[in-house]
Amino acid sequence: MSPLARRARYHLRFQLSPGDDIGDRARSLAKVCGENGVDEVVLLLGAEQLHTGHLAGLDEARWFAAAAEAGRVLTDAGLDVSLNPWVTVGHADRGRVDRLGFAPMVSPTGEIATAQASFACPKWRGWLYAHYGLFAGLGFRVLWVEDDFRFHNHAPLTWGGGFEPLMLERLAALVGEPVTREQVVAAVTSPGPPHSWRALLQQVWRTAQLEVAEGLARVVHERSGGGSQLGLMSSRPALHSVEGRDWEALFAALAVRRQVTHRPHFAPYSDAPARGLTSALWNLELQRTLRPRQVSCEPEIENWPHTSWSKSDTQTWSEMVAAQLSGADALLLNVHPTHAERAEDFPRVDRLLHRSRPALDWLAARRPERAVPLGVGLPWRQDTAMRLPTVTGRLDELESDPATAADFLLGYGVPVTAQHAPVQALFGRLAHAFDDDEVRALLHGGLLLDGGAAHILAERGFAGLLGVRAGRLAARSDQLPPGPYAVEQVAEKAGAMDEGAQLSVDVQPALARLEPLPGAQVLTRIRTPDGRTWGAGRCHFVNAVGGRVAVLAAAAPAELARSDEGQRLLHASIRFLEGDDPRLPLVSGAPHLIPHASRAGDVHRLAVVNGSADPARPRIDLPSPPSSVRTTLLTPLDMPAHAATRPTDGLLELEPELPHRGWAVFDW
Repeated sequence: MSPLARRARYHLRFQLSPGDDIGDRARSLAKVCGENGVDEVVLLLGAEQLHTGHLAGLDEARWFAAAAEAGRVLTDAGLDVSLNPWVTVGHADRGRVDRLGFAPMVSPTGEIATAQASFACPKWRGWLYAHYGLFAGLGFRVLWVEDDFRFHNHAPLTWGGGFEPLMLERLAALVGEPVTREQVVAAVTSPGPPHSWRALLQQVWRTAQLEVAEGLARVVHERSGGGSQLGLMSSRPALHSVEGRDWEALFAALAVRRQVTHRPHFAPYSDAPARGLTSALWNLELQRTLRPRQVSCEPEIENWPHTSWSKSDTQTWSEMVAAQLSGADALLLNVHPTHAERAEDFPRVDRLLHRSRPALDWLAARRPERAVPLGVGLPWRQDTAMRLPTVTGRLDELESDPATAADFLLGYGVPVTAQHAPVQALFGRLAHAFDDDEVRALLHGGLLLDGGAAHILAERGFAGLLGVRAGRLAARSDQLPPGPYAVEQVAEKAGAMDEGAQLSVDVQPALARLEPLPGAQVLTRIRTPDGRTWGAGRCHFVNAVGGRVAVLAAAAPAELARSDEGQRLLHASIRFLEGDDPRLPLVSGAPHLIPHASRAGDVHRLAVVNGSADPARPRIDLPSPPSSVRTTLLTPLDMPAHAATRPTDGLLELEPELPHRGWAVFDW
């Protein structure tokens, strides 16, 4: 297929409940799909309001007959068909009660689920293999493994499960002695360096999950003759890190004839400010690096509780564009109510799908082969949760990823990537996740640190390579001489910043007390409300191994009051960190202009979305301005249109205004 022949693929999740008229409802669904360019229907099975518990007996037989007939009708209409069983271990109790004798999930605090099963339960495993095996014989393209295939987030359990007696028996075998739930929780979350049991508990969880994944792949392969594959729905990687997930091993375990599909969660389910697209872009980027190359990707496009009132069409469209830009193979659409039954009753959804397609098809047709994301690198390890020390002794303390760094950078017009890059950023407790050799490697390039990471690395003996001593973090409530911090003031001209310009740090939860070492350039100083110096605010330093380091005193940069001055300071730091070879496109011109940058061979692409409710004209700082730039304006739910640019103050400026949630795509 030629690049210009490609189009975006719609895979529509839809539930058709058992009933005498299911053939008629399936034909109506097929007609709606044909009218709206839907390529595949993903049949939901006993989902949400129709979930009676783990299906068995007559209930399972009714759903099997319904899926078989609906699948035949949809396939005859020329559609691909997949199946989405609603539960593996179970999402949440919600008043349901187990009827099949499964060993229940148990939380860290000892709560016992009423309807959710333990991964270690043999009876549940037998049911799961039989359930998927039964439906695999119907010839579906993909049988999805729901996102309840996890240990965390199983309401009403606190945090989740994994502390069942069967799990503790497995852990005891590794420890070499009997263990109680209370002992395990205390050890795993004990303040200070990680206890040895933390890694062992994660090993127990990981092994149990991989055993089940391998069993599912085996039965689907056998019952489908290798014609069906499995798809994995997942949550945020930081949460899966707490569980000890090995992504490559899990995809390998789920593979049928080396094929497996991934549905990454990446965007909120209900209306949210457009500046939240920083999180969506980062979640897509991080999960892209966790997938082996052969794994196809169908990002989740969803509203909840599954009604058009939950999320605007404009927001849904902008998130679909983000997914398409990330290299999605298809979009997994969950935009109808799960109790809809008749697709023709939802013309509003039809309009959304029809009006979204022009921009998505335009992107799909111009999807570059082997595009490499460009930006500031945000390093992360899938075993981060095994390495973090705890303070308060709670399991959720182990959840950490670069999301706040991504929000800070993207929100100020700086693109990011999860791959290694010449300039990288390391914020907060993530500094604990990297060993000394890895830290030294980071310090050989350009490295942006916040106050928390600088404090951690200084304590580990790296102050001489940072250019600062970073004393303990001073919280907002600390009354240390010379008084509370309030203002960050530019100490000398930095880029477009004039000396004396001020920024607020008054609501920053904590700052590191930075003491610059000889050779460090102090960009800003922190002052008290009465103007006295509290400490350095931002420093640049070229270290002895040739690396460049920029340190912020702020321990939560994403929570700093945003401003034009803050953006100029950050852009100045990025250019400093790039040194003599600046390459990154930097975006300014209005608040909340969020970039996505990539390169395929010699071809560069920069897509900028307007995360503000006000229209804006993005300005692009290109270190090596190309001779020509092709610019396309993607207005929400409209046709793509050519757009002009003009040079303004040495920057490339978009001539037409970019609307709320609109995207401008620059190619050169």
